[in-house]
Amino acid sequence: MARTAPFAKFEWMIAWRYIRAKRAEGGVSIMTWISLVGVTLAVFALIATLAVRSGFRAEFVDTILGSNAHVTVYKRTPIEGTNQMLSTISDYDALATEIGQIEGVIRAAPLVRGQVMANRGNRNAGIEVYGITLDNLKTIPRIADPIEGAGSIDRFYDGIAIGSGVARELGISVGEKVKVISPNGVRTAMGTSPRVNAYEVVYIFTAGRYDIDKTRVYMPLAEAQLFFNRDGLVDEIEVMVEVPDEVDTVLPDLLDAGGDHTLVWTWRDSAGSFLRALTVEDNVMFIILSILVLIASMNIISGLIMLVKNKGRDIGILRTMGLTEGSILRIFFICGAGIGTIGTILGVILGCLFALYIDPIFSFVNYVAGGGVWDPSIRGIYELPAQLRLNDVLSSIALSLGLSWIVTIFPARRAARMNPVEALRYE
Repeated sequence: MARTAPFAKFEWMIAWRYIRAKRAEGGVSIMTWISLVGVTLAVFALIATLAVRSGFRAEFVDTILGSNAHVTVYKRTPIEGTNQMLSTISDYDALATEIGQIEGVIRAAPLVRGQVMANRGNRNAGIEVYGITLDNLKTIPRIADPIEGAGSIDRFYDGIAIGSGVARELGISVGEKVKVISPNGVRTAMGTSPRVNAYEVVYIFTAGRYDIDKTRVYMPLAEAQLFFNRDGLVDEIEVMVEVPDEVDTVLPDLLDAGGDHTLVWTWRDSAGSFLRALTVEDNVMFIILSILVLIASMNIISGLIMLVKNKGRDIGILRTMGLTEGSILRIFFICGAGIGTIGTILGVILGCLFALYIDPIFSFVNYVAGGGVWDPSIRGIYELPAQLRLNDVLSSIALSLGLSWIVTIFPARRAARMNPVEALRYE
């Protein structure tokens, strides 16, 4: 007797008839729909979560790299005859030039940094001042090309540039003046008195990071040296590299260029613990949602078991007509795998649409909730981002199809091994 090819046309026809059969005909259409919806929602949740996590990580890292140094070079030189350390750099121009010639380095900028207080009227704000030259300021992506900006960066030497959070805290706009107050100011015979200078705000930027916009102020380097008593000195060299992810490769050259008592601090050092926490959270979320997909796939088993029970008479008739165990197994495998496959496809479509249209969806949710759903002071960035990555989509598809197809095999084998005589005995 000739053997039929696997997954022949009649096997697909019978499987399709069983899937769409009504309960009155011995089918389990309600369980079919429950299984389909369960797999769809599970895959949708998996893809949407992975897209949001990927987008959050990408946006967070981009705001770090776009507005902060990739590497900061310090010097801690001991003062002879004392136990104190000198934390300033005197030959900063020569050092910055030497660092800038290192392969992989795209910029080396001398900086003066200090934490002071800003005041306007009865409003105060703690700020972190960065003393920098205009040419170097223009090379910071998130500052020179911010999400939102007001004023002109070219007028930097006429005043200061402040973050939008600082401007909001002080209630100040471009063209107005703000007082900058340092407790370690003018040294006199009576001691050190606070230094208070008024500066015009010439530029307001929104870098995209809440903590940066709320505290950061840029001041011309020469003015910052005068304000912080750093005459001819800087605090550090801010270094940008071509490939931030490979920043460790340039560290030996930076240490050689800096000489003795040189220290380096990379962007990974400052944000490494947070990024590691994100990685752990990503893995945990994937495992939890994978369990959700498994639970949804288990509905396919229950549906198929009911289908096999209801179709016992049909199985017996098909076996007596000459169908092999393999054909019966494939028929019920197609039933279960078809539900899993269709559910996976629908889930992928919904998940991708959610990631692509997350802004209007989030705006609607925020409107319905009355605002305040996303707090940038906690999460650091201003909006909920999403980034579709091919690897995330493919892993979700593979997981869903793998689980739904594997769990289908067990009830399908039960149907294939059913004794046709026992199936027809009480019919």
